[in-house]
Amino acid sequence: MNRTISRIAHLLALTGLFVLTIGFARASAVSHLSGSYRVIHKADLGSQTRIRLQLQLSNRGARDLRIERMTFWSGAHPGKAEAKSSPFVIPTGASSSTTQEFTIPRSEYRSLSHGTPLTLLVAVEGPEGRKAVELVRLDPISRGKVN
Repeated sequence: MNRTISRIAHLLALTGLFVLTIGFARASAVSHLSGSYRVIHKADLGSQTRIRLQLQLSNRGARDLRIERMTFWSGAHPGKAEAKSSPFVIPTGASSSTTQEFTIPRSEYRSLSHGTPLTLLVAVEGPEGRKAVELVRLDPISRGKVN
């Protein structure tokens, strides 16, 4: 019985990933975000870790982008940690720095602390109010000491 439920859950996750992939394909026509991150604070919460990230995002697209929402993306725990933030705009050809807080599994934090690239799902609003979701890979800025 548990294996059947597990298989159904995996099929649903794959279906969701397929639907998101279609959204990513559309998002590529809307924006071209890139950037880097640095963990500036962490707090252990049992099996999870709350992290505060300094994010440097660059808009390489042809239009201003309004960042609506960011979600920490992990193959093991996709879409489980969404940052609570106010929307902000990144002008065309410019960069913007922001600080976001996420609560993630401790195992994910261990990967980040070793300099693993971070992946975020970023909900953006582009030209003519067109909304999309973009998968953005962020490289670590430095591996300095975290408070």
